[in-house]
Amino acid sequence: MTTRAGWISRLMVSTVCSFAALGASAQQTIKIGEINSYKAQPAFLGPYKNGWNLALEQINSAGGVLGKQLEVVSRDDNGNPGDTVRVAQELIAREQVQLLFGGFLSNTGLALADFSKQKKIFFLAAEPLTDKIVWADGNKYTYRLRPSTYMQVAMLVPEAAKLKKKRWALVYPNYEYGQSAVATFKKLLTAAQPDVQFVVEQATPLGSVDAGAVTQAIADAKPDAIFNVLFGADLGKFVREGNTRGLFKDRAVVSLLTGEPDYLDPLGAEAPTGWIVTGYPWYSIDTPANKKFVQAYQAKYHDYPRLGSVVGYSALMSIADGIKKAGSTDPDKLAAAFKGLNVETPFGPIAFRAQDNQSTMGAYVGVTGVKDGKGVMTTYRYIDGASVQPSDAEVKKLRPAD
Repeated sequence: MTTRAGWISRLMVSTVCSFAALGASAQQTIKIGEINSYKAQPAFLGPYKNGWNLALEQINSAGGVLGKQLEVVSRDDNGNPGDTVRVAQELIAREQVQLLFGGFLSNTGLALADFSKQKKIFFLAAEPLTDKIVWADGNKYTYRLRPSTYMQVAMLVPEAAKLKKKRWALVYPNYEYGQSAVATFKKLLTAAQPDVQFVVEQATPLGSVDAGAVTQAIADAKPDAIFNVLFGADLGKFVREGNTRGLFKDRAVVSLLTGEPDYLDPLGAEAPTGWIVTGYPWYSIDTPANKKFVQAYQAKYHDYPRLGSVVGYSALMSIADGIKKAGSTDPDKLAAAFKGLNVETPFGPIAFRAQDNQSTMGAYVGVTGVKDGKGVMTTYRYIDGASVQPSDAEVKKLRPAD
């Protein structure tokens, strides 16, 4: 009996010590949950993951945050809002993460924003472009890094107005991001050019564009110009079909996101020329911040960065700076700390607006061309996100009180 009792006692002590060791180990790290559509959108999200991994390495090599190392626990959401919420719950309950970041598609981003509101957990939306995430469906725990749909369209509209084209065709993926982009383009271009006409709209299923039918429908309408919002594989199909059928010959095209190497590079020599786009010409931006980032990225991955790389890197750097400012991972303290938070990024300094939790990260606007058999951006300029955001009075109407 004594031997058995002693054995049980030693086992209990050993177990308690093991749990204590695990607890002590856990206390040495800050666990951050990351959720994204890696399988559904690999062109953007592979480089994006490389970006936040580079930031993670740099942060931890410099001593971490608040004396602790950062640990990122990443999960795939299958591009599905239901799976997004399920994975978020798992990260909190099983992995005990203290905050969340990520999101790519607008619908999964909105699901995470609502989850953060309901569970009162901080969420940095790295990539989703939907305006709703900081306006109609905004909440105190959700912030957004990338320039919104509204902001990026507002960067392109002045260039579109300069073309003085009257008849426009519109082509876009038929979900929140595409619908919002087209609605904003119509509104802002009409304000700048009251006689404009929108003669045909092609709203395509995300990831399943019938490029032949879309191209023919646009050609039949005989527009003077095209506003395109397709991206990824859909963009590739549209460009190739349009090139084959001569859709873009002597016709102006204004295109959201097409200058991003994540989407432009796969087109190779088939890349469109003369399109007005938003993007990231990493190869010729000579600012110290971009040069430093490109050098570090290439040293680690032996590859060049895409826009996704900048987004992933800047997202985790923003989180690290937010935790430092808050002195805590407490959701309410983090939410307060992010208001007005200043962060250094490869695009230069940005800030998170107190008015709507939107960062002032901007984008490059330029014209596409082909060089050495590869698509590039030419004659580009950087547009500060702060210059294309609505006024405080407008935001107050658009966003509910936290």
